[in-house]
Amino acid sequence: MPGPMPLTSAKGAGQRNFGTDDRNSKMITLSLALVVLVAGVFVQAFRSSWTGNFERQSNRQVPDQAQVIDWKSFNVLPTVLPPTLANGSAFFFIPPGHDLESLTNKPFHIYDDEFYDVIGPNPTLTLIANSGTNPMFHEAAVWYPPTDEMFFVQNAGAAAAGTGLNKSNVILKIALSEAAAVSDIRNATGSVNVHTVDAPSILNSNGATNYRGQIVYTAEGQGDNATSQLVVLNPREPYNTTILLNNYFGRQFNSLNDIVVNPRNKELYFTDTLYGYLQDFRPVPGLRNQVYRYNDETGAVAAVADGFTLPNGITFSPNGSHAYVTDTGVFGGVWGWNFSSPASIYRFDVQEDGTFDNRKLFTYVDSGVPDGVHCDSNGNVYTGTSDGVQVFNPSGKLIGKIFLGKTSANFNFAGDGRMVILAEDDLYYATLGASGGSYIEDA
Repeated sequence: MPGPMPLTSAKGAGQRNFGTDDRNSKMITLSLALVVLVAGVFVQAFRSSWTGNFERQSNRQVPDQAQVIDWKSFNVLPTVLPPTLANGSAFFFIPPGHDLESLTNKPFHIYDDEFYDVIGPNPTLTLIANSGTNPMFHEAAVWYPPTDEMFFVQNAGAAAAGTGLNKSNVILKIALSEAAAVSDIRNATGSVNVHTVDAPSILNSNGATNYRGQIVYTAEGQGDNATSQLVVLNPREPYNTTILLNNYFGRQFNSLNDIVVNPRNKELYFTDTLYGYLQDFRPVPGLRNQVYRYNDETGAVAAVADGFTLPNGITFSPNGSHAYVTDTGVFGGVWGWNFSSPASIYRFDVQEDGTFDNRKLFTYVDSGVPDGVHCDSNGNVYTGTSDGVQVFNPSGKLIGKIFLGKTSANFNFAGDGRMVILAEDDLYYATLGASGGSYIEDA
């Protein structure tokens, strides 16, 4: 191993090369000057950027029906309640300095500046109908552009509705023109007519989507013999229906839940889960809980994803590159809650051939379950939870909430800047800055 390098040069101890030293000294001085100059530029740029961001935040106008929620205010709490009191059931979190009244008075909660673009300069939320104890406003919210109506369904399997095994739920609709006329009022209950759609052949419908100018429903079925199936509804009277699919190689689906069109290949993708069984109106399941795809041109059916506890809502990003599937395994119907199970949204990459790949956890919600799920035109992801509608950016960061203080199982956009929110016995109409990102084929 070589020894230490000598401290003197080959010219001999005590000798110095003054020309070389002068040049080195000048080079060092010049280098230091450049470092100081560059550092000054960076500092000034940082100051300008920080000042600009601060001024933009300070000058940002918070809309009348909105409020900013400070994450830092609840990073450390004086008391954290035990799981028996603070859990994923009916519990929803109230940040310090707030109460239920203050949170509902200004229902658009800004958790991140990105939410300003979602809600726009003047978002509004209007209660347009109430059904007492009957959960008439539950799921399957679908906008039908030719008549500018929003369709939705009653809760299937709810004791308060008496639906499930003894009778089917019903499909309903409203005219959005009536809702828009009262959008400047917070409580306009009774101002919007809720119409029943006469479609008795669709038994216990739960999910729906626009499909080739009509609406296709997931019917959960009823009892052992009325199987779960996909049914197409003509949204105009007399509301003719056609069964599209009712089996997987001769086997009954368990309890079809939600459905969406892949904007790339125009195929139907739908979830099959256990809630008909867990609510005592469907038999013991005979298939795995899975996501399927259906090609109407060939009739081909294939499973595309499994590994869920209870798959529920499904949607695609606007360009179809990602699929989002909610897992509501934390809620087991009549079996109650298991708080160690998923209350999560999973994201998949969607390949050109329509298959799913690279499953990843997108988010885990803080309140109840993520039930219905939709994207806006910018790829933000919205989901119905126990406190209303929660909104995440494409990276899975919570950016805001439309806070109801109660459960919203589903909702949907009605084109640009309009949304209908289903909250079981309450029906809401919202105006905001975002536009719907779901695929809607021309009628």
